[in-house]
Amino acid sequence: MNANSSLVGQLLFQGPVCVSWKQALEGAVYHLANCFLLLGFMAGSGVYGCFYLFGFLGTGYLCCVLWGWFDACGLDIVFWSFLLTVACLLQLAHLVYRLRVNTLPEEFDLLYKTLCLPLQVPLQTYKEIICCCQERVLTLSVEQTYAVEGETPIDRLSLLLSGRVRVSQDGQFLHYIFPYQFMDSPEWESLQPSEEGTFQVTLTAETECSYISWPRKSLHLLLTRERYISRLFSALLGYDISEKLYTLNDKLFAKFGLRFDIRLPSLYHVLGPSASDGGPESDKDDKEVCQPAASPAQNMPTSVQSTPPCSPVPGTSNLPAPLPLARMSRPDSGALGEDSTSLVLEDFEEVSGSESFMDYRSDGEYMR
Repeated sequence: MNANSSLVGQLLFQGPVCVSWKQALEGAVYHLANCFLLLGFMAGSGVYGCFYLFGFLGTGYLCCVLWGWFDACGLDIVFWSFLLTVACLLQLAHLVYRLRVNTLPEEFDLLYKTLCLPLQVPLQTYKEIICCCQERVLTLSVEQTYAVEGETPIDRLSLLLSGRVRVSQDGQFLHYIFPYQFMDSPEWESLQPSEEGTFQVTLTAETECSYISWPRKSLHLLLTRERYISRLFSALLGYDISEKLYTLNDKLFAKFGLRFDIRLPSLYHVLGPSASDGGPESDKDDKEVCQPAASPAQNMPTSVQSTPPCSPVPGTSNLPAPLPLARMSRPDSGALGEDSTSLVLEDFEEVSGSESFMDYRSDGEYMR
C-alpha cells in the first residue's frame, strides 16, 4: 500500500521520470492519426452521427497502426491500434446491416413520414402495423368499385395511398376520398368486432389508385394486444371521420350563402327525412295545430266545450282572424342561458339586404 502511494505521489508531484526529452518531433502519420481522432470525437448523435464517429475513429487508429509499424517500431502500439481499428469497422458493418433491415418500401416509407412521423410514432411500432397488412399494396383501376352499396361486406379497413375515390349513395355524389385518408372509417366504427354488416355507400375509383388494407379480425387482434396502437388508430379514425363530416357540411348552404353548423340540434329537421316532406303541408300542419276542428265542437254541449289555446272562445262571432305569429324578443342570456341554436339564430337574425332567418317558422321552410 505504501509502495503504491509513493508511486502515485512520484508521478503527481515529482514530475516525469524521463531522463531527457526527444528533440525531434514524430512523423506526419502520427499527427494525422490524432487529427482524425479529434474529428471523430466531435460526432453527433443518431445513425449518421455514429457513421461519422466510427468512420473517423477507424481511420485514425489505422494511421496509428502505420505509425507504430514504421516510426515507433513498437509491437504493442501496432497491436492495440489494430484491435481498435477492427472494432470501428465492425461497428460500421453493424450500422449498415441495421439500415438495410429497417429500410421500408417507397410507399410505406412515404406513408410513415406523412402520417406517423408527425405523431412521433416509433418505427418499430409502425412496422407492427405494416406487418398486419402483410406489406401488400393493392390497386384499383379507373371506375373500378372498391365497395358496392348493400352488397360488399365490412371485413377490412383500408387506407388510400394515391389516386382519388368517389363516394356515392343511391347514385348521388357525397364526397371524395383523397390520399392518406381511410376509405371505410365510418363503416369500421359503426360495427363491433363481433358484428357483421354491409356498406351503405358505393366507393368508385376515379383515377388509378393504390391502397393498403388490414383484415378486420387481424387488426382487431392487434388493437387488443397493443394499447398504444389502439389509441393511435382511435385518434386517426376520429380525425378522418370528422374530416368527412366537414366535407359533407360544405355542401349545405343556406338560402343567402350562409353555412350551417352540423352540430346544431335544430338542423336535424333540415337534414332528416322530414325535410323532404316540406312545402304547403308543413304550413298546413302549423295551421292545424292552432285551429280546432269546427264540426266536433258544434256537436258538443256548451258545458263541455274546451277553449283551444290558439282559437277564439266558442260562442262569440264576428271576431277578426288570428294575427300572424309575432317575432318574440330573445330573453336575456344572463337569466335563461344560451344554447348553440340560439347563438346561430342570433347570427342569422341580421342579414343585410335579405330577410331574416327568424322570420321563418322552421328550418325546413327557411331551406326552401
